[in-house]
Formats: sequence, C-alpha cells, structure tokens
Amino acid sequence: MEIIIPIIAAVVGIGGGAGAVFAYNKRNENGGKNKADDLVRKAKNEAQDIVSKARKEAADIAEKSKSDEDERRKEWRKTENRLSERETLLDGKLDQIEKKSERLVKQEKEIEDLKTEIRDIRTKQQEKLEKIAGLTKAEAKDKLMAMTERDIKEDLTKLVVKEQKEIKRDIDETAQSILVTAMERMSSEVTADRTITALKLPDDEMKGRIIGKEGRNIQALQRATGVDIMVDDTPGMVVLSSFDPIRRQVARYALERLMKDGRINPTSIEEAVAKAEREIDKEVMRAGEDAAREVGVVGIPHEMLHLLGELKFRTSYGQNVLLHSIEMAHIAGMIAEEIGADKRVAKTATLLHDIGKAVTHKIEGKHAEIGAELAKKYGLPDDVVHAIAAHHDDIEPTTPEAIIVKICDALSAARPGARNISAENFAERMRDLENIATSFPGIDKAYAISAGREIRVVVEPKQVDDLTALKLARDIADKIEATMSYPGVIKVNVIRETRAIEYAK
Repeated sequence: MEIIIPIIAAVVGIGGGAGAVFAYNKRNENGGKNKADDLVRKAKNEAQDIVSKARKEAADIAEKSKSDEDERRKEWRKTENRLSERETLLDGKLDQIEKKSERLVKQEKEIEDLKTEIRDIRTKQQEKLEKIAGLTKAEAKDKLMAMTERDIKEDLTKLVVKEQKEIKRDIDETAQSILVTAMERMSSEVTADRTITALKLPDDEMKGRIIGKEGRNIQALQRATGVDIMVDDTPGMVVLSSFDPIRRQVARYALERLMKDGRINPTSIEEAVAKAEREIDKEVMRAGEDAAREVGVVGIPHEMLHLLGELKFRTSYGQNVLLHSIEMAHIAGMIAEEIGADKRVAKTATLLHDIGKAVTHKIEGKHAEIGAELAKKYGLPDDVVHAIAAHHDDIEPTTPEAIIVKICDALSAARPGARNISAENFAERMRDLENIATSFPGIDKAYAISAGREIRVVVEPKQVDDLTALKLARDIADKIEATMSYPGVIKVNVIRETRAIEYAK
C-alpha cells in the first residue's frame, strides 16, 4: 500500500505535466497560424499593388507605341508620295530623251546622205579636172610637191636656221644664267699656289751641315723621309724630289726645322722628321675637315677626310687639287639648287671627285675608278660613288648629280690660267681639231682658232648645200665630243660661200 501511493502520485504528476505541455503547444500553434494569415494577407495586398502598377505601365507603353507607329506611318506616306512624284518626273524625262534620240538618229541619217552626195560630187569634179589637166591625182600631187619644194627650199633653210638659233639661244641663255649665277657667287683665285719643292740655303756652311761628314746626314734624311734630296744641282737651293707629295712636305718641314736649329746629325734628323710627320698628319686632317666645313658637307668618314686633306699638297697642271675640289663643290651646290637636283649628293661628290689622286702614287689605275672604289669602301651613298666614277666619262653618267660633277670639273679646269698646258700639248690639240674637221667630205679648209675654243670649217659650195652644212656642223661636233678630251665648249663654225667672178675685156 505504501508502495502504490507513491506510484499513483508519480503517474498523476506525469499526467499533469503532459497536460500542461499540450496546452502550451496548442496556444503556440494558434498564434503562428494567425501570424501566417497576416503575412498571406499582406503578400496578397502587395501583389495586387504590383499587378496594378504593371498593368498601368503596360497600358502607357502600349499607348506610346501606338503613337510612335502613327508617326512612322505618316513619314512612310510622305516618302511614298515623294517617290511617286519623282517616278512621274523621271518618266517624263525618259520620254523627252527618247524623242530627242529619235530626232538625232534621223539627223545623223540625213548627214550621212549629205556626205555621200558630196563625195559623189567631188569624185565627178576630180574626174573632170583629170580629163581637163591630162594628169591623174597622184601625178598632180607629185608635181605640186616638187614645185612647192623648189619654191620654199630657201625659205625652209632660213626657217631651220632661225629655229635652231632661237632654240640654241634659249638653251644657252638658261644655261648661262645658271652657270653665271653660280660663278658670280663663287669668287676664288683663278690659279692656285703650287706645292713648294725647293728650299733656299742661307749660306754654303749650311749646305755642308746638311750633307754631313761623308754624306751621312743627307743619307739619314733621305732614309727617314723617302725623298731624294739634291743639294748641288741648283746654287743656293735644296731640291726635294718625290712622287709622294706628303713625303715631300714632311722632308720640307723637317729640313726647315733643322736649318733653323742649326744642329744637324742623324739623331736630330730622326726627331725632326718624327715631329714633321705629326705636324703634317694634323695639318692634313685639319685641311680635310676645314674643306668639308667650308662647303657645308657633313657625315664624311674620317678616312676620307684624311685623304681629302692630302690633296692640299697635290697639284694637277699647276692647279691645287683641294682648292679645285672646294671651288667645284660650291659651284655644284648652286647649280643643283637651281635645277632641283640633290644638293648634298652633288656637293659631296664634287668635293671627293679627285680623292683617288691622293693614292695614285700607291695604287695603279685611273683616279676616278680609285676614288669610286674608296667611296664605296667607306660606305658613301651609291649616287656619290657613281658621280665620282663618271666625272671623266669612264662610265656613262646617269644621274643629274653626276652630270653636275662633270660640268663643274670642266668649269673649274677651263677657267683662263687655271691650269698650265705645255706648248706641245696645245699644238697637238689644234692639229687634232683640224684633222677631225677635214675628215668629212666636201671640206675645203679647217682652222682651229681662239686657243682651241672654235673650229672654222670652209666647205665646197658645189658639194655642200645649206641644209647639208647644218648637218655637217652637228656631225663634226659629235665626233669632237666622242674622240677628244677637252675642258669647256668648242664652237663649230661651218662656212659656205659662193663667189661669182667674171672679167670684162
């Protein structure tokens, strides 16, 4: 009994607790349901609002689209109306063109009929004229041409001469204007100084010092410089002889220093020659750089500048080669500027055109070929290389700059007094000119005058008429150009003279 009571009490307690839990869960369930219903109602209201707004926006969009479509329809109708009007206008123009075409076809047919009628009339007239004259058309044409040629031959000759003179005058005036302008702007000495190869001795004692005991001083000086030194040939003078102008100049500088110092022995000779070589090397380089700077040419390789400076001590027919090249470069730049050629190429090529002369005593060959090879070796442009190679017509000049170099070389060399030419060479040149002229048929006499600047040719009037004389002058000039080398221009003057002589007895 005692055990049953606690058990019953426990069961009652458990039941009461379970009932309390159940009641609590029931209350929570009812509360959640109410909240869910509120959320559902709220969501429905919001959805209805969204749908209402969407319907309103859709209605606005539809209304705007309809308005835009109406506008586009109006524009399309306007475009269709304009196209229709243009189509109508084009149809009208096509009709007009067709009518004009029909009229033109009709007029062309009428013109062709008229042409045919005119040709028939001309044929009939020609046949009547041939019967009257007793000549066919071809015979009449030949006869008329012969008569016309005989009548106008003299006038034709005069006309040809006149036209040639006018053309030559225009060409000469243009060329003279360019060349005179260039030469007037380039004012330099006509004749350049020659390289000095002789030194004056102060006294006979100095002569003995230079020779030395048993000739040891002069032998040492010759070995050190590579120059032949002649003391006894000219009284009071020391003559230096060498194909190399640089060596000759080194010997001159060294000898001047030794004579000024007074102490002449093998040791002092070696020192003087070494100092002279250094001075000459500096002077050569400075001369090349000054020449390039004077004419305004940049970018020349160092080795080419050194060779250019060596030309300061080189002469050609008494003309200093470096001064000749500088003068040419100035003239070439002016001519190139006048005719539109490459000024830099023309100046560079003329400045370096005789660069081969600096080494002709070391390398065999023509100086133009050697100069072109040196220019190519040191990376100068092909136009410059070609102009150097072509300046003496060893190859055909193909660029304006090459022709400018050739012209400037002739100008600089041909100026009065620029070069010394021996009497023997002068006489030979005169004979060559006269022989070329007399090699043509119909020549009576030929005279070279004006120091070879003009050749006068007297022809036989019975063998050479006026037209042939014109051709003969051109042929002689062409042969002179092809066979002779000369500076400047040679005038060919062909003279045809007819004399009628009779005696009254």
